Amino acid sequence: MDEPELAVATLQQLRGLGFRLSIDDFGTGHSALSYLKRLPVDELKIDQAFVLGMAEDASDARIVRSTIDLAHGLGLRVVAEGVEDAAVCALLQSVGCDLVQGTHIGPPMPVPQFSEWRIAQAASPWPASTRHAPFQALLPVPCL
Repeated sequence: MDEPELAVATLQQLRGLGFRLSIDDFGTGHSALSYLKRLPVDELKIDQAFVLGMAEDASDARIVRSTIDLAHGLGLRVVAEGVEDAAVCALLQSVGCDLVQGTHIGPPMPVPQFSEWRIAQAASPWPASTRHAPFQALLPVPCL
């Protein structure tokens, strides 16, 4: 973002090619509300620093809920990073978070292991909505 005009133009070109764009680690570092206004993005990912403790820390829970409301108001999808337990996953569902990723869903894994896992999942007799899937840690999907 040292050259904002160039960054926006580049992101617009990528979006024009069909890429979906995210603001990662929202709420920390260089992320800012002005980015939501200026950048052609589709989603924001709430940094795990707020998600991890939201079951115990009311301030973190308010920040997450407010961020979700803000993003939805701007037409953005929201991904919560760092979901490590069922309590946080349930809280995120209750406040309308669109997608989750983290070790509660499954650990990151190498591509060969992921491929084997996907084949096994496709053959599973259980409905996809009842399974916790390692690919959800790599590719965000709805928390079920």
